[in-house]
Amino acid sequence: MFKWAKFRKAKGAVKLHTLLDLKTDIPVFIHISDGKTHDVNALDLIEFENGAFYVMDKAYIDFARFYQITVSGAFFVTRGKENLSFRRLYSSKVEKATGLRCDQTIKQTGYKSSKLYPLYLRRIKFYDADKQRTLIFLTNNFEVDTMTIALLYKHRRQIELFFKWIKQHLRIKTFWGTSTNAVKTQVWIAVCTYLLIAYAKKQLKSDLSLYEITQIISVSTFDKTTLNELLTNFSKNAEIKDICNQLNLFDL
Repeated sequence: MFKWAKFRKAKGAVKLHTLLDLKTDIPVFIHISDGKTHDVNALDLIEFENGAFYVMDKAYIDFARFYQITVSGAFFVTRGKENLSFRRLYSSKVEKATGLRCDQTIKQTGYKSSKLYPLYLRRIKFYDADKQRTLIFLTNNFEVDTMTIALLYKHRRQIELFFKWIKQHLRIKTFWGTSTNAVKTQVWIAVCTYLLIAYAKKQLKSDLSLYEITQIISVSTFDKTTLNELLTNFSKNAEIKDICNQLNLFDL
């Protein structure tokens, strides 16, 4: 039983570990766990594809698992920690006008980390002028140009937008069951709803946002009009945000 699912009577959490395809903004891997499961454990459940890039934040830093990604022929890009112990072997020239500060080939010198990941790493430092902060990236790819690595990490924000959309528009205010099966079923229904709407948007080449499509469908449940006509009939200039307002039965 998921104790954290007792109809909000007790504090708890559910985690949705997700691997998002940055080309399509569609999840290609999802794992549901309780709040105590560390994020990095989800890497053990992923079958890494040769030549693919896996972009992740600091929560997923684990050099033993990074080594597994490397030997599988895949690449990783992650945020580096400031306290990383390393020895610089080589520095490539960078165009500082783009925000890049350094592109280094390094070897870890930490006793444990150097044994877990005995290979060379690429360390890139980038200054984000918009947010006025310096970012450090680590990757095992030495072929892709430096700016592409920085942009790859920037696109990682899509996963944050995915979770934001899920939280805002597919709210799970109450779990109707407390068993593992009941909780996961309810979460999967929310995820499947997102996938269906995203797929429909892509297939119909609609300019409407996922939120707008969700609102239109929510008030057209019993409408026999085809989805294509339904979305076409709603103008981008229409007050779509107001179409789902519930009418008041009592004047309170």
